[in-house]
Amino acid sequence: MPGSDDSRGLLAAVVAYGLWGGFPLYFHLLTRSGSLEIVAHRIVWALVFYVIGITIVRGWPKLRATLKQRRLIGTLLGAGVLVSLNWLIYIYAVITDHVVDSSLGYFMNPLVTVLFAVIFLHEHVRKAQVVALLIGLAAVVVIVVGMGHFPWISISLALTFGLYSLAKNRVGARTTPLIGLGIETSAMTPVALAYLIWLQSSGRGTFTADGPGYTWLLIGTGAATALPLLAFAAGAAKIPLVSLALAQYITPTCGFIIGVFIFHEQMEPARWIGFALIWIALVVLTWDLVRQARAHAAAAIA
Repeated sequence: MPGSDDSRGLLAAVVAYGLWGGFPLYFHLLTRSGSLEIVAHRIVWALVFYVIGITIVRGWPKLRATLKQRRLIGTLLGAGVLVSLNWLIYIYAVITDHVVDSSLGYFMNPLVTVLFAVIFLHEHVRKAQVVALLIGLAAVVVIVVGMGHFPWISISLALTFGLYSLAKNRVGARTTPLIGLGIETSAMTPVALAYLIWLQSSGRGTFTADGPGYTWLLIGTGAATALPLLAFAAGAAKIPLVSLALAQYITPTCGFIIGVFIFHEQMEPARWIGFALIWIALVVLTWDLVRQARAHAAAAIA
């Protein structure tokens, strides 16, 4: 019903995935900076955003309590490294006109998540999931053979975000989204800040090179990073897993549309076939997820 927790949660998830889906349009405006500088700005300004947020919600006592949990901190710092690497690959794809490849990577992500759940969490794999994984593998083979090169951008994005999701799964509800994301971001902040200082001191930085408009675009990468993650955390806490799984297809779909119809990236026959196979695999995976959710609901009612 309108105004219910489910409705607000679904809206938050759609906002998160929609913002992520529009990222190619934003980062394409920053091509002069290069992927490393953009990621460095993204890390530094996102941490500033999180610090302000923690201050507003008076979360410093809870942050100090969280910092005493060494295993939790280690997991969060590892997650920070993984998501930073994911950002680097994604931004490189955008500014080098490989938006479609990045879209394929995020379409692959649900399949990789299932694979990691089986390998690392020892979850039982169902027949439909095996079929989906095999179709996904066939898609990679078709792209490699048809295009003559390994789709490293797509595979790397799927693997890094899959590992990041696994790390976040192990963290669970042991900290708030705002504090967890702040600790994650702090993992790479010293390196990012040192790199930006070196760039500016050597005259290679673009922070003040193109006027205040460009400077604010770089600063805005912090909010662009933080807001979707916070919206995602809010949505994930309020809606069923099935709804969240279906909503996640918004991001790669937007990326695919932007890459093909706005940036006019080429779509060779092998790439079309690969995408078609991935979409079939996702249909199988989604059908299985919906079927299991209905079965659990029926069992709970009984």
